[in-house]
Amino acid sequence: MSVIQDQYGRTFRTLRVSLLSHCNLGCVYCVAGDSEIKAANITHSSLPVPELLAIIRRLHEQLGLSTIRLTGGEPLLYHGLTDLISGIREAGISSIKLTTNGFLLERLAMPMKQAGMRSINVSLDAIDEDIFYKMSRRHAVQRVVQGIDKALEAGLEVKINSVVMREINEGQILPLLEFAFSRRCRIRLLEIMAMGHLHDQADKYLFPQEEMLAVIAGRYSFEPLGRVGSATASYWQTAEGHQFGIIANETAPFCGDCDRLRLDSSGHIYGCLSSNHPILLDKEEDAEIWTKKLQQALLQKQTLRFTGSDLSMLHIGG
Repeated sequence: MSVIQDQYGRTFRTLRVSLLSHCNLGCVYCVAGDSEIKAANITHSSLPVPELLAIIRRLHEQLGLSTIRLTGGEPLLYHGLTDLISGIREAGISSIKLTTNGFLLERLAMPMKQAGMRSINVSLDAIDEDIFYKMSRRHAVQRVVQGIDKALEAGLEVKINSVVMREINEGQILPLLEFAFSRRCRIRLLEIMAMGHLHDQADKYLFPQEEMLAVIAGRYSFEPLGRVGSATASYWQTAEGHQFGIIANETAPFCGDCDRLRLDSSGHIYGCLSSNHPILLDKEEDAEIWTKKLQQALLQKQTLRFTGSDLSMLHIGG
């Protein structure tokens, strides 16, 4: 196992794998207009299961990975998903997680659980159907809710991720918390990220952590639980015992102890979402070259704050 560490003591322990670069929704923070929505729904080539597993195994051998998170695009569209999950488990990585929009979750929750999936994050930006449509450009909120319920029934740990955008869905903060609390799910509210088409205009949609907490304080009493090392979210607990988190990448950045490495659907790695400089992993290269490339990826990490990139989240993964 190679020692890969930067001057701040950071290394890679979590691998986020973008299985494909297309999606069946058109969320406004991910794609811009109609042309991008159409492109997001076009199936592009992705690495097949055997090739992807070979890369993951090699990275695990070199890094001693603790967690794999499967992302997209929309990972539930990936052919061979359950075979991939089983293969990751057989490679010795037991903490397998996934982030999904939940549109296909009702059908795939149980097969994923049986294959070895532990935990999923479901993106749900509104409970109100009209506001859900404004955020996702699909009328699908009940389908996502049914998927969440099926995942809970299957025994998966479910967390809800809700991106909050000013003047679009900030009025959904309390309904989303109530929904999550009613199902005993943790929920994380996310500040908008300066990615893709929002790279230079994210500020106008930013609804910061301070304002989120003020909204929640109008309904609930809560106390801080803090943030564990390398985590993205800080957590609070209400007087009733419910927990919620906020991922405040803009106003309370967490770059200093980030341990995440990203692998896209073409076999490129990125050390940070803020980097749009992909590094290709060639399966013919030896471990020494891979180590140099991993060290190069580690140098991409930010030190103080998240700066964003014009690279779409569809391509680099959430």
